[in-house]
Amino acid sequence: MTPRSGTDLPDVPLFCAAAAAQGLDLTAVLREVVESQRYVLGPCVQAFEKAFAAYVGVPYAIGVANGTDALTIALRGLGLGPGQRVLTVANAGFYSSTAIRAIGAEPVYADVDATTLNLSPAVLTEALAGPPLGAVVVTHLYGQLADMPAIAALCRAAGVPLIEDCAQAHGARRDGRLAGAWGDVGCFSFYPTKNLGALGDGGALVTADAVLAERMRALRQYGWGAKYEVVMGGGSNSRLDELQAAVLSAKLPLLDAANASRRAIAARYGAAFAHLPLQAPRAEAEDYVAHLYVVRSAQRDALRAHLTAQGIASDVHYPIADHLQPVQASACAGAHLPVTESACAQVLTLPCFPGLTDEQADRVIAAVSSFHERAMPA
Repeated sequence: MTPRSGTDLPDVPLFCAAAAAQGLDLTAVLREVVESQRYVLGPCVQAFEKAFAAYVGVPYAIGVANGTDALTIALRGLGLGPGQRVLTVANAGFYSSTAIRAIGAEPVYADVDATTLNLSPAVLTEALAGPPLGAVVVTHLYGQLADMPAIAALCRAAGVPLIEDCAQAHGARRDGRLAGAWGDVGCFSFYPTKNLGALGDGGALVTADAVLAERMRALRQYGWGAKYEVVMGGGSNSRLDELQAAVLSAKLPLLDAANASRRAIAARYGAAFAHLPLQAPRAEAEDYVAHLYVVRSAQRDALRAHLTAQGIASDVHYPIADHLQPVQASACAGAHLPVTESACAQVLTLPCFPGLTDEQADRVIAAVSSFHERAMPA
């Protein structure tokens, strides 16, 4: 298993996106695309869009260049623009904020649930009672499906469009309904480290709304109706290529098994860490696909240094809340997000991916446990 690139490499890597980890040889898949001489928005993209829509359980999927483009196109497809307020969370890496700012709208930040770190329905209820919102973007953070029965019902009752950011939650489901099938539109990234990852960038939008699907399909390619006929403003050049679509089609049938493998590793960690002073995600249900295994520790930085010394990679997803980012900190000076800010100071990502061996998982467990044994008074 190859660790991440860099110097002084840890031998328990944080991510592993290689198709080989799933027993998949992509050589023939890639050769077929090259020999077809069709590279952008061809039959492979169409086939993947059909398969992915069926997997999510909606009629329409539109392949785009990346997950952030998917969010931006979703907002534009719903008619959002300058001066409108879009509610989102501030602990998810600035991705939704990037899309909201790209269309000239104003991000409005809601605090998160203290257990799941996803959008809090209680906070959403308060926000919907305030100044009008143009839309809500809900992120299924770390692969944990947000409380979609409550959130979708609240947005529906208020008449506010709901966008799902599913970039970390491919295949997460509750009562048989998958991430992406709850809101007006679902947005996915296929960055290589995602649960369903390509060999480069890629993304998709999914929806059950035929009119919205047609608008978003036009927006991904200059706003064209017919070729070279621009019928819609705000269009972009955001197209999924044939190579990535072919790879994604090959990997899609393996997604549920890969998610089960992630959950099994997460459950192994959870059982081992139950007695430690950590907050760890629950891992028993299908609404969690363990895109990232994130613990919360009051000694986060010391724990991370200890893991590094043990040759174990870790990361922080995410260290700076959106409302505190330098680009907009002054504009968001009045934001009050205590749960979000506390989480950003405590979260730590441990290795969790298909292909992580039992031996490697045990090394992670031993290192985390030895840190707390050393830190605990005798």
